[in-house]
Amino acid sequence: MQAGPLSRTCYRPRLWLWPGQAVYVGPSLGLDPHRGSVACLAIAIGGTFTVGVDGVPGPPVRSALIPPRLTHQVIAAADRMAFCYLDPASSRYRDCVRVMTTSDTMIAYRHRHEDVLAATAGDLTDETAQGWLDTATGPHGAMDPRIRTAVSALYEHADRSAADLAALVGLSPSRFLHLFGEATGTSFRRYRLWVRMRRAAGLIRDGADLTTAAVDAGFASPSHFTSAFHAMFGLPPRHLLGTDITICG
Repeated sequence: MQAGPLSRTCYRPRLWLWPGQAVYVGPSLGLDPHRGSVACLAIAIGGTFTVGVDGVPGPPVRSALIPPRLTHQVIAAADRMAFCYLDPASSRYRDCVRVMTTSDTMIAYRHRHEDVLAATAGDLTDETAQGWLDTATGPHGAMDPRIRTAVSALYEHADRSAADLAALVGLSPSRFLHLFGEATGTSFRRYRLWVRMRRAAGLIRDGADLTTAAVDAGFASPSHFTSAFHAMFGLPPRHLLGTDITICG
């Protein structure tokens, strides 16, 4: 994910974080060509953008779904952009793929609901962000109560193992991992990484520096947090500084 030159108007960036997905709305981030380990649904607010691969720009569009591990550069003509980051192992990512209406060999374009997404992204609030995400990727049903209990415990202590949580809810480890994947749409390991990212982002929101946030969120070291964040989103975690962050779900 990348956006072009700085916006002509000063917009304060907003970030909403769920385990397995995140939504950013704000001015362009000015990144060079890069690749991330998650997929990115890019939505232009009030304009268009192009996605360049190997120096070759794609068509001007209002929405594009960029797959993980693809080196790319987004050049935005729009004042603001919305970026929805999706874990590639998640069912939300698979659902999003299905609502893109055109594609080339690597990138899908023109989300079926791009008009609604573009029109509402700029005014998202904590109350409407979940609905916007559901429009982008499809709503998801109720979670198995045993997995919900395990997830709540994981929120409290992100270092808990799958075996520990399986015992907590009375399941064998193999059955727990199977149900966990069905309920969350991603693997236990990936979900736990998102939980730690959420924890670190919340600490930064509350005034912690990057080093303190990394350690308190359960990362082995600040450099581990930095490398994991960059691998996931394609940008360094210092971009969280000065961003309004909301922890969801």
